[in-house]
This record gives sequence, C-alpha cells and structure tokens, in this order.
Amino acid sequence: MLIDVKSWWVFLSVFSVINLLLLVLSVIILNKRKYSIDKDIYRRRKIILWCSGIYTVVCAYRSFLPRIDLERYCLVDSVWSNVFLGRTVTTFAELAFIVQCALIMYEAGKGLHSRLAIIVAYSLVPLIVLAEGFSWYAMLSTNNLGSVIEESLWALSGVLIVASYLSLWPNVSKYHRKFLASLILFGVGYIAFMLTVDVPMYWHRWQEDVAAGTQYYNALDGLVNSVRQCTVSFDPHIWQPEMPWMTLYFTFAVWLSIWLAHMPDYRLYRSSRLART
Repeated sequence: MLIDVKSWWVFLSVFSVINLLLLVLSVIILNKRKYSIDKDIYRRRKIILWCSGIYTVVCAYRSFLPRIDLERYCLVDSVWSNVFLGRTVTTFAELAFIVQCALIMYEAGKGLHSRLAIIVAYSLVPLIVLAEGFSWYAMLSTNNLGSVIEESLWALSGVLIVASYLSLWPNVSKYHRKFLASLILFGVGYIAFMLTVDVPMYWHRWQEDVAAGTQYYNALDGLVNSVRQCTVSFDPHIWQPEMPWMTLYFTFAVWLSIWLAHMPDYRLYRSSRLART
C-alpha cells in the first residue's frame, strides 16, 4: 500500500516541532541539575547537549524540506532544498551525533574501567568521518556504491557500540542496567534495520545502475549539479523506499540524541564488586 506523501510530510513536520520543544525542555532540565552533578560530568553533558541541538535543528530542517540526494528529488521548490546545502548541514549533524556517542562511551569506559569501551570511543569519530567522505562521494557522483559503504560503516559503528555496552554489563549496578539495556536494544534494532533494509536498498540500486550502464558525474560536474534546485515530486513510488529510514532518523534518532545528555554518570552506578576494586 502506498503512503500519501503529503500526509507523511505533515507527520515529519509536526514531530520536528515536538522535537524542538523537547530540546528546549532538555536544556531547562540540565540547567536545573547544574549543581547536583559532578562538574566534569556537567561540562561533558553541556557539550553533548550542544551536539544534540545541532542534530535536532538539522533534522527539523530536513523534515520541513525533505530531499533525496542522489536522485535530486525534493518536496519544496526552494533554494534551501538544494542537495549540496542539505548534505553540508547533514554532515555537521551526523558528526555531532557520533561525538555524543563517543563522549558517552568514553565516560562509561573510564568510569567502569573498560579498555574496549575507551578504544571504541576513540574510533567512532574517525569511522564516521570516513563514512561522511563516502556519503559526499555518493552525492556528488550519484553512485549508490558510496552509500552502500557509508551505511555499512554506520552499521559497523553500531556493532562496536553494542559490543562495548555488552562488555560493560557485568560492572553496572542492577538498578541502573535499565539504562544500558535501553541503549543495547536500540543498538540491536539499529543494526538489524541497517543490514536488512538500508544497506540492501542502496546495494540493489547500485546493481540496477551497473546493469543499466549508468554514467556517473565526476566531482566537478556533480558539484555543479548538486547546487541546482532539485526536482519537485510527490510521487509515492519515489518516496516510499525513503520513508522508513527518514521516519526513524527524524524521530527515534532525535529522541536518543536528546536523551543522551541525561544519561547517568557511570562512575556512580558501578556494581558493588567493581567499586571495591
């Protein structure tokens, strides 16, 4: 069954407003906790909150002005809908998101004495910088192979994060394992989605392009093409494959980003066994 594109667009726009309000609420809550948590933790949480602000605002922009990069489709005939601008702000947003994940992972690794978590924390940002490079290659060239590699690297980051949190499990107090369990479940769901929906979608598109003998843009031609206004279309056949990842990206991922600023301090939630060592 095809979903009405305008209704889906309204859905994304409404939730973007809600997410912006949640971001404001997040700022208020963190400010109220300023004197009740460790200064180092509060300083790190402020950085995470700033990253969350970048991610939430960019996701709102992308929800109001949806676009499909490689095919150059959009829903609004506006200079703000051009693919180059969208890819630029998305790069900053996604790097901000992975910085959040890295900071939380580093904090947990230090607090719970996990070498694996610390190594993963240091590897996340370089891994996603590489992914963003392939994303730019895909956008400029319109070659879906770049997207296959990009999304595979994001999936790999999810695997590393879940593996790290699983390694922390024995050293977290039973009462606060619910926080860790939430992250692990989110991570497992994310990995499953990436490997069964997202990566295969781009893989099939690349295979179709190869079979059709598609000619790709070089970097300069792709750059020139990407700054032009995109093709406006409300055809559900075009947007339906994009709806699952866009919907999850602009809702659940934003909620996780906002929530990360309020994660517990793992140094306070160690198991009694670890606290005695």
